[in-house]
Amino acid sequence: MRHQKKTVKLGRTAEHRKALLANQVCSLIAHQRIKTTLAKAKAVRPLAEQMVTLGKNGSLHARRMAFSTLRQKDAVKKLFDDIAPRSTERNGGYTRIVRLGQRKSDSASMAFIEWVDAAQVTEEIAPQEKPAKKQKEPKPAAKEAAPTPAEEPKPKKRKWFGRKSKEEAK
Repeated sequence: MRHQKKTVKLGRTAEHRKALLANQVCSLIAHQRIKTTLAKAKAVRPLAEQMVTLGKNGSLHARRMAFSTLRQKDAVKKLFDDIAPRSTERNGGYTRIVRLGQRKSDSASMAFIEWVDAAQVTEEIAPQEKPAKKQKEPKPAAKEAAPTPAEEPKPKKRKWFGRKSKEEAK
């Protein structure tokens, strides 16, 4: 029985799981919101919140601890400079998981994970309105489409498996 075994394994080895979660947190820091499976989002949440807590501490030791987990300098810098200061009044609960429904290909539950304090940053920017397409003016009726009696109409080409029509065979 798996009583009191909290670690979500995600079908990976320990090193692979650790790298995956660190990369997910780095992507969350960089993009403010990521779309992933629900199981991964639930596994990423504690690590992301732990990193924000380190960022709120702000000491050199906390910065080195965050770097040892995330292994990306720019992510640690953005975490300590931008994300952690936004959450100074909040005691935990820095992330939000929004369920999106099932993925079409394999029916996996999908979710967004995003920063709670970054709601104004992640709001979708309304797409700029495109200029209206130019309306094509109807062309004036040109000459009659009927061929003159001197010309015989050409038979239509048929695209049936490369066969020639009876009229073309003559």
